[in-house]
Amino acid sequence: MNAVITRIDPHSPSDGRSIRIGDTLVRINGRKIGDVLDYKYYAYEPRLLLELRGADGRMRFVRIRKRPGEDLGLSFEPYLMDAPRACANRCVFCFVDQLPQGMRETLYFKDDDVRLSFLQGNYVTLTNLSEREIQRIIDLRLSPLNISVHATDPQLHSMMLGHKNSARALDAMRRFAHAGIVMNCQIVVCPGLNDGAQLDRSLNDLAAMYPSVVSVSVVPVGLTKHREGLTPLTQFDQLSARETLGQTVAFGDVCLKRLGTRFVYPADELYIKADAPIPDNAFYEDYPQLENGVGLIRLLMTQTDEALETAPDCQLARFSIATGAAAAECLQNVLCKATVKCDKIQGIVYTINNRFFGASVDVTGLITGGDLIAQLRGKPLGDRLLISEHMLRSGEHVFLDDVTVEDVSRALGVPVRIVERDGADLIRAMYGN
Repeated sequence: MNAVITRIDPHSPSDGRSIRIGDTLVRINGRKIGDVLDYKYYAYEPRLLLELRGADGRMRFVRIRKRPGEDLGLSFEPYLMDAPRACANRCVFCFVDQLPQGMRETLYFKDDDVRLSFLQGNYVTLTNLSEREIQRIIDLRLSPLNISVHATDPQLHSMMLGHKNSARALDAMRRFAHAGIVMNCQIVVCPGLNDGAQLDRSLNDLAAMYPSVVSVSVVPVGLTKHREGLTPLTQFDQLSARETLGQTVAFGDVCLKRLGTRFVYPADELYIKADAPIPDNAFYEDYPQLENGVGLIRLLMTQTDEALETAPDCQLARFSIATGAAAAECLQNVLCKATVKCDKIQGIVYTINNRFFGASVDVTGLITGGDLIAQLRGKPLGDRLLISEHMLRSGEHVFLDDVTVEDVSRALGVPVRIVERDGADLIRAMYGN
């Protein structure tokens, strides 16, 4: 499947050439382009011969010279130049299976596409890879990959993923490690299934693949209230969270001495469920698992501290902040520091209980517009309401329940300020910028 060119970036190597929006890219230097990975790999060279098919069906050739590795500046529809690969698993903890009915159709699609792992950082299980695709990853040296492992015991791995042939994913990881492919891994821990001795086994097996496996995150399972007919699972409580947290930190301490890196990192939710303090900045090294929610709170605290040090004097600033319970204490601390810096700051942090997914879901990114409206209506919100962009569909102003930012603003009678994913923007939003 070839893709249609939908955009040509200004001042890119493709700009000003005989390339038109609506053309289809067929080959580069004689190599057939099957998907976005082929495009990025074969477009690396400084001298390229592009074979294009116009909207009228006629073929033509365009020569381009550029710097090695410089992007051609073309965008395509679809992005992958191919259909995304659907997940073939039936994971016992799958969040998509725990969604309520009636949401938009795209939310129910489970992707398990290794290309999105390489390009966008998605976590994949590798269970749907053919031998040809495994070899292609090795040949193209796709790196880094983000891989959901959950257990390295083959039988437990198969049970948790709900896939009888899931062991081939573990075999693929060993082949990738031998080929020098860099991997970041995650383990979603379900109490009574893959914690305790099984977690020790998984961490030891993955550490044995270092430095190909460069980091592992340990994430507590997330359970919504919509689990009718699904595998019974146990929610983390404070005691079990403390046990898993202590086990993970202790393993990281050993790795730090043996490998020179902590290697394994507990997710922020594990600290919160254990009612344990968030580690300092050095603990997270270069934040290798940040996109997986590991170190987000510490990074936010560090960034807001730095932003407050250089913040100017402020005018009267009245605002409110909506957040999930997991981040509420952190944001309250940031607000307290901001008021010390400037006594004209008047803010309120509101903790939103997740009625849409269930009370056990406490992360900010799963707050819906409907819950915001229902729980903030009639409360003092100041001159603006601050919300994290984590709550919204990527690149859009829409919550998971299809309520828009404009709907929330209109219902609450206050402007909504979307805060970007860094502490400096939170401080700007507090100051009214």
